[in-house]
Amino acid sequence: MVQLVRGERPLINQSENAKKKIEAKSISFGYEKAEILKEINLDVKAGEFLVLMGPSGCGKSTFLRLLAGLETPTKGEILIDGVSSTVSIPDCGVVFQDYSLFPWLSAEDNIALAIKQKLKEKKKKKEIRQIADEYLQLVQLGHAIGKYPGQMSGGMKQRAAIARALAFGSELLLMDEPFGALDPVTRSNLQDLLLQISRDQNRTIVFVTHDVDEAIYLADRIVIFTLGTEGAITTSIDVPFQKPRNRKKLFEKNEFSNFRENVFNIMNQGLLKNMEKKETMDSFGDGI
Repeated sequence: MVQLVRGERPLINQSENAKKKIEAKSISFGYEKAEILKEINLDVKAGEFLVLMGPSGCGKSTFLRLLAGLETPTKGEILIDGVSSTVSIPDCGVVFQDYSLFPWLSAEDNIALAIKQKLKEKKKKKEIRQIADEYLQLVQLGHAIGKYPGQMSGGMKQRAAIARALAFGSELLLMDEPFGALDPVTRSNLQDLLLQISRDQNRTIVFVTHDVDEAIYLADRIVIFTLGTEGAITTSIDVPFQKPRNRKKLFEKNEFSNFRENVFNIMNQGLLKNMEKKETMDSFGDGI
């Protein structure tokens, strides 16, 4: 049975002595002449909830794919638990924007397949299905265990993908806008569930969103990606609010409003600087 027990959790230790789950060292990546990421350096502590933000096309999803070992950096190195992602495929659960469910498998079978791959015959078929069903219940999909992706709405498919990533059992979760297709009530419930899993199971989570309120509510730290003329630039901000957080009380605080405005300002400054650089280049033809 999936056990989730509530408890207090201090702010993540960001000191140099804290264990590093992820080390991204001078990461560059691009396609042909288009450089998407250039010289990105980022460490993620074990148990940290890191949120990536920034405009569409700035490299957030690409960076997530690099962390998952689905793409290879053109330069630099990514270490997961001290092991290069080019040497060994990282042990991580991933939620993609497109859900990536097998259309010929039911919701239950999609999750059971992921569990089988992870456990490698260590549990019986009945036990695996029980685990799959429990995670579907967690994401409020208990009624859709036998449904196929073609029979599910976008929000249902997204929840099935989240259940699969959680059931995979990895200490590292990589999530690309996992709540984007959900209604506000379900979204809030799953935000709270994810925070509880992060806290109680000490999972490290790297999470992409465009929603500033969601980012502040979930994150220990926010990293903002900004489009640059030679690839993305990143700015890291620690979220100063203690966990667990009460949504209503947090959103009513003046400190929340001020911090929210600060995050928006950093994002807007990056966009304005990029627009100014583009205008300067355009005024000189090719900018050479």
